[in-house]
Amino acid sequence: MKDVINPELVSDYLKNLQKIICQKFEYEDTKKFKTDNWKRTEGGGGYSCILEQGQIFEKAGVNFSHILGKQLPVSAITTRPELSGCAFEAMGISIVVHPRNPHVPTSHANLRFFVAEIPGKSPVWWFGGGFDLTPYYGYDEDAIHWHKTAKTACDSFGKDIYPHYKDWCDRYFYLKHRNEARGIGGLFFDDLNKPDFTKSFALVKSIGDHYLPAYLPIVKRRKDSLYSEKEREFQLYRRGRYVEFNLVYDRGTLFGLQSQGRTESILISLPPLVRWDYNREPEKNSPEERLYNYYLKPRNWLSD
Repeated sequence: MKDVINPELVSDYLKNLQKIICQKFEYEDTKKFKTDNWKRTEGGGGYSCILEQGQIFEKAGVNFSHILGKQLPVSAITTRPELSGCAFEAMGISIVVHPRNPHVPTSHANLRFFVAEIPGKSPVWWFGGGFDLTPYYGYDEDAIHWHKTAKTACDSFGKDIYPHYKDWCDRYFYLKHRNEARGIGGLFFDDLNKPDFTKSFALVKSIGDHYLPAYLPIVKRRKDSLYSEKEREFQLYRRGRYVEFNLVYDRGTLFGLQSQGRTESILISLPPLVRWDYNREPEKNSPEERLYNYYLKPRNWLSD
């Protein structure tokens, strides 16, 4: 039986997920998202939602985009050079949350769907995305919950899915120039198109549906933690790593810029405040040192 793709189903799911996530964040923070409907000259557009200077979320962006183009950007064909020059349709949701309290981790999630048109052949399609967590002060309880929920999202699709996507995430969210992980990982996948559209889409939906259950309990647990100015400074310093990764390595950022997307929406992932200190080293036996030596080392959180 011929595999039939349905981009409209994907678009409807992503837009509804955006709506649900914004509602949940607004309920938690009490501040409302600002919204921005935008169009792209070459084709398509998007709907950006931004919450700034909330009580809990210093900045949260939840973006949906659906664009058309005449030629896939280089960042989208790294593993598919045969698609160079192909017209494309791409849609996705991107979520980045920068909390105010240093004890609440930053979180990121995205889901995307590509269709490339090859003259005289069937369209080539694939999904990508995942979610990951970036703590500033680590807690085993939070890391275990995050990874347990990620595993639950994958288990009904095969017992090998979670360990594969978890390892992929550890390798992807890595700052080579720092020799350092960005956070404690989660799930990452790309080029997903097997065994067929229906099953691939079901897995993508499961991952999207488990983002809030993975993140919100951690927010609720840590949002009222007391913190010092020293801890706040360390948070801003570590946010610098987030900026470095997004501008140097992140495929989503590179795709958006290379496809001449809307810059304001693409760079919504960047934190509102950040600092860089020259050759900063954590104090011995401090929580900051433990972040580097323990939490930023890839590990099996569900067995350790």
